[in-house]
Amino acid sequence: MAQTEIRPRHAELGLVDEDVLAMYRAMLLARAVDERMWLMQRAGKIAFIISGQGHEGAQVAITWPMRKGVDWMAPFYRSIASTMTFGMSAEDIITAHLAKADDVSSGGRQMPGHYGGAPYNIVSLSSPVGTQVLHAVGIAMGAWVRGDDVVAMTSFGEGTSNQGEIHEAMNFAGVHRLPVIFACENNGYAISVPLDRQVGGGSVAARAAGYGMPGVTVDGSDPIACYAAAKEAHERARRGDGPTLIEARVVRLTSHSSDDDQRRYRDPAEVEALKARDPIPAFATELRQIGVLDDVTDERLRAEVKAEVNAASARAEARPEPTTSDAHERVYANPIAGSGTPTPLEPVDGGSH
Repeated sequence: MAQTEIRPRHAELGLVDEDVLAMYRAMLLARAVDERMWLMQRAGKIAFIISGQGHEGAQVAITWPMRKGVDWMAPFYRSIASTMTFGMSAEDIITAHLAKADDVSSGGRQMPGHYGGAPYNIVSLSSPVGTQVLHAVGIAMGAWVRGDDVVAMTSFGEGTSNQGEIHEAMNFAGVHRLPVIFACENNGYAISVPLDRQVGGGSVAARAAGYGMPGVTVDGSDPIACYAAAKEAHERARRGDGPTLIEARVVRLTSHSSDDDQRRYRDPAEVEALKARDPIPAFATELRQIGVLDDVTDERLRAEVKAEVNAASARAEARPEPTTSDAHERVYANPIAGSGTPTPLEPVDGGSH
């Protein structure tokens, strides 16, 4: 009796080997960019960084079904892998943190981690957490009104899920059955506040039922499971069946930000245990088991990523700095008279500054 061939999980979802290798490379690249920016921050070149280490598997996989140049994204401050999967380059991400004059996110006007870019259909986020979720729903509403085949995706943490904006956005999207995907990346901590002290019942996905949409919980360290959930949500949105809330249970491998020290509120043993759920080695192990990845290929991909990040950081640092002469550009609808020429500081009453 002939044995039935067991197909890899990704093949069951319509992905080929090249797809999952590309996903793995995207995760490696996002991690390498993240690590490089930590080094630049410690060297005084970057003022501030909010890391996405541990979120890469969920971010790459949930973004993967989105169509570049068609769909829209409203990211959050950890969305390094998401925005890069959607089209931003390593150089774009680093340039934004260096606040260079030609930074695609804001021309050096935004804080680090405030990703955006009109060429990529990525809406720049604001510092108040949760506002990007309303923006995504607004985009989905506009697409629905025009009859456009557009899906909006937005990301946020489980801490942000407790903000009023999230409930308003999900309720509105549920009522109008809008084509939007809500991706909650639950890493267990809202800065220093653990999950059991911030989310009643411990589940963000369970709230979806109250808004008339599916709520799906997935292992954020399993890219294939995350892709399956996102693919179904994307297809559902395009069919006109409305929004989906995906809660990806991820791990936060670093402190909340470069201004935070998680050793003050997390047991070192807890942090060490998180390494077992790091999505990058976990995905590499699965790809090796199914014969898609080997040592030669892994070394090649890592060498490519290292070279790409080295070149991107060098180019980013060489970009021009902003000047006072363009401080008002892209800030006000109408130019301010006399703002086009830098004005030197003048002494006050004959004194010195």
